Amino acid sequence: MVFIGNPKLDDPGNKIVKNMLFMVNTTSMKWMDKKKLVLASRSPRRKRLLAQMGLDLEVVPADVDEAMVQGQSPADFVNALAKKKTCHIMQQRRDAWVIGADTIVVKDNQVLGKPENRADAIKMLDFLSGRTHSVFTGYTVGHHARGQMVTSTVETRVLFKVLTKQEILWYTGTDEPYDKAGGYAAQGLGAFMVKEIRGSYANVVGLPVCEVIQTLVSLGAIQF
Repeated sequence: MVFIGNPKLDDPGNKIVKNMLFMVNTTSMKWMDKKKLVLASRSPRRKRLLAQMGLDLEVVPADVDEAMVQGQSPADFVNALAKKKTCHIMQQRRDAWVIGADTIVVKDNQVLGKPENRADAIKMLDFLSGRTHSVFTGYTVGHHARGQMVTSTVETRVLFKVLTKQEILWYTGTDEPYDKAGGYAAQGLGAFMVKEIRGSYANVVGLPVCEVIQTLVSLGAIQF
């Protein structure tokens, strides 16, 4: 269906429009547990992605060792860290669903974490300029009392435009790069650098919402 112009919802011929808007405004997912969903992360982006799905969250950051073990693949690393975060908080919230996640940027087998300073951010962006890199997010959903836990990884491929020196200097002069893996935010000012995304956009932001919601449904935590 294609609607042109600005139809009046009181017109008899627009009942279908009214019904569609009513469904959008009143229908939400049903949370099947008495306890809130616990997010084992201090990332405001992950919190925002889950909250916009209508999920009531309790944020309990997991302070764990995030050092990479030599020889680990990117997928194995983010999976292990997501599981470690989730298990850590599951010990504190034994009767609640817990989600832990970790995101890294990888190019040519090099893992790019959060830049330590402006020189580091400039180096990262110069390295990514005009090239395709991967964003890996590992996530774990678990419930201690129920003995249920699922861990998975999502990879998204991101192509940057060729960045000029002035663009890099301008962007690294903002506050945005310094708490982001790879030194950029695709959902923020850094959007001007992203030429193409292959895969989950939400994954680049910090959490693959489609896959996480699917996991919660499969575990019986939520229903539509």
